[in-house]
Amino acid sequence: MYKIMLADDEGIVLDSLKFIIEKEFGSTCEIRTAKTGRQVIELAEEFQPDIAFMDIQMPGINGIDAMREIRKSNSHVVFVVMTAYDKFDYAKEAISLGVLDYLNKPVSKDGIVAVIKKAMSQIDGERTKRRNDLRVREKLETVVPIIENGLIQDLLFKEYFKEDIDNYKTLLGIESEYGYMACMVFGREQVGNYMTSAVAVSIAAQKSYREIHTVTEDYIKGIMGAVMSNKIPILIPCEGDTLSYNERNAIVENARALCRKLSDRFDMNFRVGFGSVKPLDKMAESYEEAKYILVATTSHVAHVDDMPVQVRYEENYPMDMEKRLFDEIVLGNTNEVASIAVSFFEWMEENYSNDTDSIRLKCLEFVLWAEHLAYENTNRKYEFKSRQNYLSQLTSFANLGEVKIWFLEKMKDAAFWVSNRQVEQTMSAINKAKQYIDNNYMKELTLDDVSRIVNISSYYFSKMFKEETGENFIDYLTKLRIEAAKKLLKTTNKSMKEISLEVGYSDPNYFSRNFKKYTGKTPTDYARG
Repeated sequence: MYKIMLADDEGIVLDSLKFIIEKEFGSTCEIRTAKTGRQVIELAEEFQPDIAFMDIQMPGINGIDAMREIRKSNSHVVFVVMTAYDKFDYAKEAISLGVLDYLNKPVSKDGIVAVIKKAMSQIDGERTKRRNDLRVREKLETVVPIIENGLIQDLLFKEYFKEDIDNYKTLLGIESEYGYMACMVFGREQVGNYMTSAVAVSIAAQKSYREIHTVTEDYIKGIMGAVMSNKIPILIPCEGDTLSYNERNAIVENARALCRKLSDRFDMNFRVGFGSVKPLDKMAESYEEAKYILVATTSHVAHVDDMPVQVRYEENYPMDMEKRLFDEIVLGNTNEVASIAVSFFEWMEENYSNDTDSIRLKCLEFVLWAEHLAYENTNRKYEFKSRQNYLSQLTSFANLGEVKIWFLEKMKDAAFWVSNRQVEQTMSAINKAKQYIDNNYMKELTLDDVSRIVNISSYYFSKMFKEETGENFIDYLTKLRIEAAKKLLKTTNKSMKEISLEVGYSDPNYFSRNFKKYTGKTPTDYARG
């Protein structure tokens, strides 16, 4: 079916054209007519014709201007211009607008039929091309997610050769050598750092994956993997080997908006963790950081670079018990470390009770590596001589019972260092922030200014500041300013404007309102009292 629009101010011309077209092409054409430039523009917007016969000279808006307007809303329409011989200059301008052909009046039947067939052929070609393009697009929409997921799976599970990654990058148009991983976690509700109903929610997420993918694309520009349990990994390529403060802050803010959007749309809660930037072949490490940071905090969104340390997992241990032991060291789970360490020591006693030297050496090996992980995960200062008596202690023990006590205490100590790292270093960051605020409260100071000083995103810093001090940033700053103002009011004769400026308020009226809100008195009443 072809939609044909006829535009001419002469009724006899319209009738003749319509008669010829209906006779030659029958029911394959739907025909509509208009007699003025305004009518043809309005008709084109509603009718969206495939072919438009346009007379150049029409009442009101001429054919050339009408074609310009129609082209704005219909890029596929095929124009055929009809003109008198003495209007040939107009016809040349019409051809510059992409007109298929022009016909001189009076137009012959054969001329009309020929140009319509020519137009139909062009339309058929464009329709075929659009169909083919859609088929290719449909195939790509099926194939590309498979390729994307293949890349992520290979990177996370390290099942690849370098050539594989290069092929993936070529297919997906990735030119970056660096990237970082995000871990999207979802559950029915969040309890602490744990998401409930993971299995049931993962099934729902599988069904809604395409929609989740579409929403996520608006906030995180990356490559999404498939649903894995109640998690979705996302690879975000980037140009450099690090992110600036502003870039990291924007990432966190976008992810917060994404979590709100997804939670509103689906009957589940979402959290997103981000690992650090690494070479693409180290994405497994970045993903482990992204997962770990969600365990280490209760925030909906967390970036590993906002935390004092980054998790590192030792790999390829020969025994599951060993791996679990060191995993728990990294997590700082002292009770779990003690339990697993007892089980491992009992296993050594059961199997190698006659080889006490090997047991002592294994205990030393484990303690040294546990402390290495603790140092790595706490920024604790390393002292070369801190272990100088380990060998002498181990060799002096009379029996395995004493070795066991020493082993358990050292392993628990390592886990305890890790468990305290976040509290200690969070307090260090907060103390640094408070010191900066105390020294600069008289300036125009914002949350973003202070979070930059401690190199933590404003969202996470705000949350951390409130948790550690019991008050939010603005309240803390206001309190400092008002206390300083109270001293100035009692000890100086400075004007209200001078005092307000000296404690960080450029507007004396705003200062007065805040002062009264905090003290219950106006600055003037306080000074008199």
